[in-house]
Amino acid sequence: MDGIELAQHLNKLLKPPVIIFTTAYDAYAIKAFELHAIDYLLKPIRLGRLFEALTRARAAVPVQTEVLRDLLPEPRKFLSIHERGKIHLVPIEQVLFLRAELKYITVRTAEREYLLEESLTALEKEFAARFVRVHRNCLVAKEAIEGFEKGGEDNAESAGWMVKLKGLEEPLPISRRQQHIVKEFS
Repeated sequence: MDGIELAQHLNKLLKPPVIIFTTAYDAYAIKAFELHAIDYLLKPIRLGRLFEALTRARAAVPVQTEVLRDLLPEPRKFLSIHERGKIHLVPIEQVLFLRAELKYITVRTAEREYLLEESLTALEKEFAARFVRVHRNCLVAKEAIEGFEKGGEDNAESAGWMVKLKGLEEPLPISRRQQHIVKEFS
């Protein structure tokens, strides 16, 4: 199939794309413009001329914010946990916290813990709407936050604020850098 035939097929689409022909032959220019080509570039293509054609194409079909939003991938609904020859699909809405420990992430649900080999930073970006960072190594589910309490004075780590999660007995420490979340949730 040549470019003219391709353009004929593309024009049958509900929303046909903008077409710029690039060819070494000037003989097809009239046919290309009859098929609503936005431009017709002869080889060798000059960079300035290509830039002009692309600018015209961009102006002909303005990108809508809704279209771009639809192209963004949605966060996963499950985390795939590989464990002893099995794969557990852990629903993300059941995850109470994600804590980085060495090269693994501890995934904690109300029932148990799992180990996951992923980056905490990547998980934070993917699930930013669902989790909040309370420590450099820990993200907690916003919906699981039950409250905050001051830690004991006997342990330097627990002397600051702690976050209490629904379904868990022991609270998690909040680093000094992340203390602002106490005010945000209060």
